[in-house]
Amino acid sequence: MKGNYLFSTLLLLFSLMLTEQGNVKIFIAGDSIASIKEISAYPETGWGMPFVWFWDSTVTVVNKAKNGRSTSSFRKEGLWQQIMDEAAAGDYVIIQFGHNDEVPTKKTFTTETEFKNNLQQYVKEVRAKNATPLLLTPMARRKFDSTGKISGTHDIYAQIIRDVAKEEKVILFDMDRLTQALYQQFGEADSRLLFLQLKPGEHPNYPLGKEDNTHFSELGARLVAQLVLNEIKEKCPDLATHIIKSVVKK
Repeated sequence: MKGNYLFSTLLLLFSLMLTEQGNVKIFIAGDSIASIKEISAYPETGWGMPFVWFWDSTVTVVNKAKNGRSTSSFRKEGLWQQIMDEAAAGDYVIIQFGHNDEVPTKKTFTTETEFKNNLQQYVKEVRAKNATPLLLTPMARRKFDSTGKISGTHDIYAQIIRDVAKEEKVILFDMDRLTQALYQQFGEADSRLLFLQLKPGEHPNYPLGKEDNTHFSELGARLVAQLVLNEIKEKCPDLATHIIKSVVKK
């Protein structure tokens, strides 16, 4: 009996080890563009919200992104440490900042040098966990010139991220350029559908209406999440095997 019990226990532990090894966590470190929104903010939607639904049961998305955070404040508030405490070998950490780092009038402002140093330190710490860092340039704001052409709004800080990715040999998702192309595809008028754009009285959360060219609507967040997924399919083949494959029923 004891032998059978010991064998069963070892078999159970082995099975649990295999299950654990097959699981992957994707952490999101970022700002309001990715964060999970309060109900009072709807229909504002962070791209990290629909992102969770595209993965099979072996993947857990841990979205630590918070409104208004920069590379500096995210660490100061302990949010980065929460990720480091939980991250393990084989996991992935998405790092998406810039919106709040680059604005001199905000308390979260970080200089260009600080921004670069913060990103490099994040990458170093993720790798120390034997996890994979993924650097994302910030999603573009909606801004068109007089000719109807999309304009860049993160040129300096997005380039810093590109430089860090190149120097540190980190996988880069250039979301600034990808989202600019998305908005251009929709055009100046229809791209409003991708953002928190509401007329007075159109939604109870915004009785006076809303003209926001930074934060996404549900549609915008889903399309941006799909852009991130496309980058994963192209640049992270091991992780991409966990993306749910669509099956069209005939």
